[in-house]
Amino acid sequence: MKKYLKNLFDADNPAFVAAVDELALWSAPFGMTLLDNIKLIPGIKALDIGCGTGFPLLELANRLDDKSKVYGIDPWEKAIDRIKEKIFLYEITNVEALAATAENIPFENNFFDLIVSNNGINNVQDLDKTLSECYRILKPGGQFAFTFNLPESLKEFYDVFESVLEELGLLREIQKMHGHIFDKRKPIDFMEKAAEKSGFKIKSIIKNRFQYKFTDGNTFFSYPMIRFHFLPSWKEILPPQRVEEIFHLIETKLDEIASKEKELVMTVPYVCFDCLKNL
Repeated sequence: MKKYLKNLFDADNPAFVAAVDELALWSAPFGMTLLDNIKLIPGIKALDIGCGTGFPLLELANRLDDKSKVYGIDPWEKAIDRIKEKIFLYEITNVEALAATAENIPFENNFFDLIVSNNGINNVQDLDKTLSECYRILKPGGQFAFTFNLPESLKEFYDVFESVLEELGLLREIQKMHGHIFDKRKPIDFMEKAAEKSGFKIKSIIKNRFQYKFTDGNTFFSYPMIRFHFLPSWKEILPPQRVEEIFHLIETKLDEIASKEKELVMTVPYVCFDCLKNL
């Protein structure tokens, strides 16, 4: 019997429930744009850098044939364990996940036909070293596609954040906020120069955006993606003794915007770089 004819659905199986965990809405728009712009060729070797808990790693493996092999790397070991659970449950035979960093990729020169990274390249410790590693392990003529969100992400929040800091006379914190944005979200021209410096030819840059909508400031700050992935770094910008005061003021201003506009909208612009390693 073909494995796809087997009945895997068992709502009472904890392993099944764990494996079909919901894909974060944050990752999905980036990933769909990425998948729309890569070439799926039979029998290739592919790498997903910063594969997290398995997207788009497993999606890519499931779309490629059994003669292809897809590898995923991420420094988060618990995430790699979660991927292995999914691989076992789904019986995927053409994929492997490893705990490793993008600055030291454990593969030989000219090994891969395709490298992808879904909002991962912009989160590495050393961008130049990472891009150099990608160039080293990619075959001549190979495709390197990666997505990242832009500095204008959540601009609606950052505008309010800056206005509150300015009202309180926290000018040093405003500088720290802008430094934080640059550290996490590089401009397009910066990433262009970095990719070209590493030897890649940029074939195209696909721009897109999506929105998050909330009823008020509290729902925005309580939203899991914001609460667990953004809020800690925002708090680090501020004097610890004033964190509660400042976020109360920010929330009040966001509530005023939501009341006036009948919703609170946060915009996330992003791009997908489609690159080639010259022959």
